[in-house]
Amino acid sequence: MSQYYDVGDETVWNPSNGAARLFHRQVALFEEELGLPSGIGPMEMDECQIDPAALGVFTAALLARHGHTGHAVIRALSEGFVATVLVLAERVGAPVAWPQPADSLEGARDVQVPLPGSYEASADAALRAAARELSRRMPR
Repeated sequence: MSQYYDVGDETVWNPSNGAARLFHRQVALFEEELGLPSGIGPMEMDECQIDPAALGVFTAALLARHGHTGHAVIRALSEGFVATVLVLAERVGAPVAWPQPADSLEGARDVQVPLPGSYEASADAALRAAARELSRRMPR
């Protein structure tokens, strides 16, 4: 069995039931964390519609949250979800705005001390690589 994530009549992802269930639960968690709708609708009769515009806004906020977190554990816990959302955003044509690296910790959330000097840049590069690799493993 599998689930279908669609934009109109086009399927952009066709994961197994277990992967879809876990992903949808993470969607709800991050919608609550960000205070924004994701654009990923409910799963009804094995199908879920995606609103590309809302997903674009959600993805930008998700990347900003991820990029302004200097906590290695929080980044590790969220990286797979963020990479999955990046793949979906690309597939539905939602623009992805990568945040600029922070020059200071001002405005940062959940900072882990001591903060590694170049962690932010290497973490963003790793996230981009993870999304590229994941895209090859996410059936349509």
